[in-house]
Amino acid sequence: MRISTSEHARSAAAGDNLSGVVKARALAEGFDTVGIADPASIGGAGEGLMGFLAAGFHGDMGWLEANADKRADPRVLWPDVRSVILVTLSYGPDVDPRTARNDPSRGAVSVYAKGADYHDIIKAKLKAVARDFASIAGADVKVFVDTAPVMEKPLAQAAGLGWQGKHTNLVARDLGSWFFLGAIFTTAKLAPDAPERDRCGTCRACLDACPTRAFPAPHRIDARRCISYLTIEHKGQIAPEFREAIGNRIYGCDECLAACPWNKFAQEASEMRFHARDGADNPLLRELLRLDDAAFRARFAGSPIKRIKRDRFVRNALIAAGNSGDAALLDDALSLLCDDSPLVRGMAVWAVRQLGGLELKSKLKESYSSEEKDVAVREEWERTP
Repeated sequence: MRISTSEHARSAAAGDNLSGVVKARALAEGFDTVGIADPASIGGAGEGLMGFLAAGFHGDMGWLEANADKRADPRVLWPDVRSVILVTLSYGPDVDPRTARNDPSRGAVSVYAKGADYHDIIKAKLKAVARDFASIAGADVKVFVDTAPVMEKPLAQAAGLGWQGKHTNLVARDLGSWFFLGAIFTTAKLAPDAPERDRCGTCRACLDACPTRAFPAPHRIDARRCISYLTIEHKGQIAPEFREAIGNRIYGCDECLAACPWNKFAQEASEMRFHARDGADNPLLRELLRLDDAAFRARFAGSPIKRIKRDRFVRNALIAAGNSGDAALLDDALSLLCDDSPLVRGMAVWAVRQLGGLELKSKLKESYSSEEKDVAVREEWERTP
């Protein structure tokens, strides 16, 4: 069917009008910026994902591989999608999160995880926007926040909201590196925004800031070396080569984000919506080492921290304790040598060695290791020094 020039013009005008409507609605809902991308504009990001997976950089994150085809092309995820609406929501900290390293008696929690679970907050806002837009546009919509197979970052760059920095995270001129992303897929044809260009230049501050050298090259990350991956996604014992570098970080790592020079241009017009919750703002290690499952769930209800569950979290706290140099934490580490979880027992062995010395570990080895059934924990007892 032939479509006239005037019909094209009317269609484009309708798309422009709807774009303005959804942008105004999203800003009214409290999002900081809004942009629109064509679902085909993901560009070479799909090929980059396949290379990332082929190199094994995803580690334990099998969910990345399971839906790789859908991530690589939004139209595979939903064939009817014609436009993608991207939004940002700032969580900029009021103090430099790197100062948490100065108090080894406390565990450092990544800024985004100190508040309420962002999935819940953003999804509620996005659903409100999507519902109203669908009613006005007469279009179908789907809402995605981080948990679906969507490559939000390259889509957001295509929508003009920022660019992927050398640390692979999105950077924006007015929000720095501190913001969440959300997406609304729609069957409506909207006018796309101009893409943002890469503004990193020769700067490599984020790459140099990484304690575990997780970036084999700019714009490439080996998640298996990333502290955020190790403390959140990794399900097993954390390799000895990374333990000291983890320091007192018990959930995530903000080093590469905090090092970005663009953060100094972040505007304060958007108040910090993700205020630290009680118990999540760099908590005392001695309290964390004493958490059983019920206490963990009660303390972190409504927090993203709850998703890694108690055993992984206490594993992380034991590494921080071992790095603290605080002998007052030794008794708590000793009490965890008999924990039900092998994850916890293994890191308790390491923490005891760090806090009490090799002589103490040697004295304890025979009585504890002879009854140990878990191979990884037995290896910790045998490890020297």
